[in-house]
Amino acid sequence: MNKELPKIKELYKSLLKKNEQFFPRSGEKLNASTNQGVYIISNGKGMILHVGKTDRAKNGIKQRLNNHLHGQSSFTIKYLGGNGTKLRGKCKFKYIEVANPRLRALLEAYAISNLCPKHLGLGAE
Repeated sequence: MNKELPKIKELYKSLLKKNEQFFPRSGEKLNASTNQGVYIISNGKGMILHVGKTDRAKNGIKQRLNNHLHGQSSFTIKYLGGNGTKLRGKCKFKYIEVANPRLRALLEAYAISNLCPKHLGLGAE
């Protein structure tokens, strides 16, 4: 990990610099990469709601974000009562493509530790 940390920090900075997009409104298509990567979901006020990664999603980030929109993720079930449509037109996402599975996992963990410490059981953010 020590040798990987500079790369993870570089990827994290790149992820934070990415432009956010609103989740599409009903009837609109989601515009996201079909490659594997790490993503951040925030509310309309900039509060981070979720950090995630793709593992085996055939259509990568696009598929994973669509899973959230359709209530097919633990995030939407736990935090949105299974109603992923609450994301539409109100919440935003940004992502970075990361092909290497280990780097994806490390980046996701690093981003969660920085952006969502409550998810790690560290109390208030």
